[in-house]
Amino acid sequence: MLNESAGKVTLLLAEMRRGNNEALSSLIPLVYNELRRLAAHCLRDERSGHTLQPTALVHEAYLRLAGQNRAGWQDRAQFMGVAAQVMRRILVDYARQKTAAKRGGNVPVVLLDEPELPGVSERSEEMLAVDEALARLADLDPQQARIVEMRYFGGMTVEETAEALAIAPRTVKRDWAMAKAWLRVEFTSKDQR
Repeated sequence: MLNESAGKVTLLLAEMRRGNNEALSSLIPLVYNELRRLAAHCLRDERSGHTLQPTALVHEAYLRLAGQNRAGWQDRAQFMGVAAQVMRRILVDYARQKTAAKRGGNVPVVLLDEPELPGVSERSEEMLAVDEALARLADLDPQQARIVEMRYFGGMTVEETAEALAIAPRTVKRDWAMAKAWLRVEFTSKDQR
């Protein structure tokens, strides 16, 4: 059943590459549960009472994905990687709006002492700090930035990330470790300024 579903996803993605905008509407039901899992992961450390819920995040991501004309997604893994990126951007936009509404404030330092990036109750400022650091990392090493995006924001496994980026799992592990170390230094040096 999974192979049949994967085959349908691949066919629909091929239709989208050919310009069939209706294919996305057929694709979403096939990957909806995965998108909800991704959205739940993205929201896992958000404060309680966050106005965005997984369903709303999936729907907002759908609207943004639908707006991408002639997307070149090759397979399910690549599509899910792009979906994770879109969801991160939605949350960052939301955090920017929230921070702008407060008219400033200090951005808290995020320390990376644990294997995963830490969660705190108020994430708007943290999300902006991580997003800014991720943009700097992308300037230095775009692949490492994509790996952080997929692993941290998208909750993707090493294997899923490797498949989405068409690289070896050991490369994902190596780049993930290097990216976390770079981010740790980035946040630690920011704390000392």
